[in-house]
Amino acid sequence: MGLMKWNLDDLPVFVAIVGQDGISAAARELGMPKSTVSATLTRLERALGLRLIDRSSRSLRVTAEGAAFHRQALLILEQAREADDLMAGLASAPTGRVSVALPPAFSLEVLAPRLPEFRARHPGLELEIVVTSQGSALVRERVDLAVVVGPLEDSELVSRTLIEGDLIWVASPAWLAGHRPGETLDAVRAQIQICEARYAVRRVPVEVRGEPAHLDLSRGITRVNDPLAVRRVVMAGGGLSMLPRQYCIEPLAEGRLVEVLPHVRLSQASARLTAIYPGRRLLSPRVRALLDFLVETCAALAPQARRR
Repeated sequence: MGLMKWNLDDLPVFVAIVGQDGISAAARELGMPKSTVSATLTRLERALGLRLIDRSSRSLRVTAEGAAFHRQALLILEQAREADDLMAGLASAPTGRVSVALPPAFSLEVLAPRLPEFRARHPGLELEIVVTSQGSALVRERVDLAVVVGPLEDSELVSRTLIEGDLIWVASPAWLAGHRPGETLDAVRAQIQICEARYAVRRVPVEVRGEPAHLDLSRGITRVNDPLAVRRVVMAGGGLSMLPRQYCIEPLAEGRLVEVLPHVRLSQASARLTAIYPGRRLLSPRVRALLDFLVETCAALAPQARRR
């Protein structure tokens, strides 16, 4: 004989029992009779053919099977809530709180100038921005969406490329007035005084006139985890360094920076900006509104960020 079909309506009751650590507490939380809560748990266990919770007059213990079912129940309920949000949003403007983790440079240079436009477009949204370079670590628990730099490592996250930009070599006109950019990698290395921390490694992949090579930036160099700080030092005459083109557009146009070393190409993936969010989630209207705005904002930068 096969298992009975269990009822999705029983999931909130089971989740409440686990969350409140007891049948009586769950009944108070749900505003239901204790007998109804107990009967629901019994019905769910019978339908599954598994003991989910060991209970006695004094204690309650979630079994291994119960813990596994509880994790799945939380996912199902979350998706149901987000589906409700999605359908409700089809008939109304998005409302509520939406949170995003952004790299410091991106938040300052790319998004901040357009925040008034986002606010005017979506007055019902309460936007919370967490400025951090560790957005991928927050996207599951603390934020709805994150923007990260460089190649992705977590395949469980859904990703949307925002900018596929270049990583370019730059120097200031003042520095170039007294120096000539190196022709060899050894000469180039001697002229790098500072770089973003992510590139301060033993083997930075480059192509010199089409031939693969690498730079060792692991020693004897100032490292900082903010490309805007690197940009400031370079503009002040601090040698040459590599920067994402999207953070050099205005200084290049204004002549405060000069692009150099066209024969030494850096990895494009290092300058990639990607929006990520958990794959198990449906995108609610409020998160979709923010993601669409980020895509639109970056699309306006993309032609300049890709230009060589």
